[in-house]
Amino acid sequence: MGRTVEGHARSDRPPGRTAEAAQRTVAVEERVRMLSGILSDALAIDVHGTDLQTLKRAPRRAPPSASPSDLEPHPGPVWDAFVPHPPGRFRWWGAERRYNRRLACAEDRFAEAIERHWASEESRRERVARALRDQLEQQRRLDEATAEQHARIDAYQRAVQNRDRAAVSRYFQKALERVAEPLDFRRRRRVGYVPESTLLAVEWDLPDVSVVPAEASYRYDRSLDAVLAVPRPEKELRLLYQQLVAQLALRALHLIFGSDRYGVVDTVVFNGMVESVDLPTGQMVRPCLITLRATREQFKALVLDQLDPVACVRHYFSAEVSRHPEELQPVEPVLEFDLADPRTIEAVDVISEIDSRPNLLELSPESFEHLVQNLLTRMGLDTRLFRRGTDGGIDCVAYDPRPITGGKFVVQAKLWTRTVPPSAVRDLFGTVLDAGATKGILITTSGFGPTSYQFATGKPLQLIDGTALLSLCHHHHIPARIIGRAS
Repeated sequence: MGRTVEGHARSDRPPGRTAEAAQRTVAVEERVRMLSGILSDALAIDVHGTDLQTLKRAPRRAPPSASPSDLEPHPGPVWDAFVPHPPGRFRWWGAERRYNRRLACAEDRFAEAIERHWASEESRRERVARALRDQLEQQRRLDEATAEQHARIDAYQRAVQNRDRAAVSRYFQKALERVAEPLDFRRRRRVGYVPESTLLAVEWDLPDVSVVPAEASYRYDRSLDAVLAVPRPEKELRLLYQQLVAQLALRALHLIFGSDRYGVVDTVVFNGMVESVDLPTGQMVRPCLITLRATREQFKALVLDQLDPVACVRHYFSAEVSRHPEELQPVEPVLEFDLADPRTIEAVDVISEIDSRPNLLELSPESFEHLVQNLLTRMGLDTRLFRRGTDGGIDCVAYDPRPITGGKFVVQAKLWTRTVPPSAVRDLFGTVLDAGATKGILITTSGFGPTSYQFATGKPLQLIDGTALLSLCHHHHIPARIIGRAS
């Protein structure tokens, strides 16, 4: 039976309760419509990356330091204001003498006034000069601060354009943080840039299935005199949620590629996470419910306002989407975010001269293969190296004893500084088929291009670039760094 909604008293007329049921049904339908239109709503907003030059502060002018009353010379004393009136035509005895005394006194006062005026003017000029010096010093400090801020912006932009790991990660983190989420969804997202592969890994928090109304509609029950909820079928609930998750994934790709003003990202890995309570255990869990990898060329070919989101992510991008998201059934990420998180890759440019970790690029090919075998062993795999020249394109075979997800993995290790060509990835896939393996793993000290990722999509291939390799070494306590030779 549906849920009873507390409402009007039983004496209310049925038409009023019927109208209430209709209004609540309309509200539920509107909520579903909004959830179904999240992608189209996002497409209606123009997305463009931040021009970092616009972050520069405008030059600031120091305020005047001198008092306005000090800027103009003050008028001096005027003799006419001091001179006494001369005696009249009829003069009393001694009038001339008294006048002369008053005149002499006036001359003394006038002379004193002149001296005071000169002293006052000198003081005024000193105050103005001091104020101008203070204003010039303040202006100098303002100009220096502005120049420093402009220099930081220029350095930041150069770093982004040069595909610096930290700078590009910061650029996209800031860009995505400025995007408001629809319907008060969670805004947590993490960004990590892999310069070797011009790849951006994004971990994006999604709402859980409770965001989809569990009620399909409402009806008035006359016998109970109550408005009852009509439950939404579980299959419909699951399909609506899958549609929402697929929309949010495509919306994220739209935002990321649209924000790439400086053309530094060729491939995006999207991991959609949900933080919720696992009902069987009562514990907080954070499973990945959707994972996909998309290249710029793939994304540019989409007509986003005409496609079906679920079909697009599943069949075009070969995304892994949870079959039972309502049960928080996870999928395995295409790329674990920790393998691209810039915080797990220690900076080496400053400490390279004193860093005691071995530089993988200085190893011999044989030593590098042994390091890869050691790494896979520490990850819990049974491994066996092949002798060089007799491997048939296989450097190492690893066996994962776990049921369902385990199996035989063929591994190739490429100690390269240049981007691994797509032909190497295609050759690995052929080796996987010939060897009857479950998966092929290509590990390199360099990176992969978008064509390689595009070929690997939907195939049992795992591509581990230099950044992911260093992260794996870090997690499994193998000291390592990758430092190319200075050009």
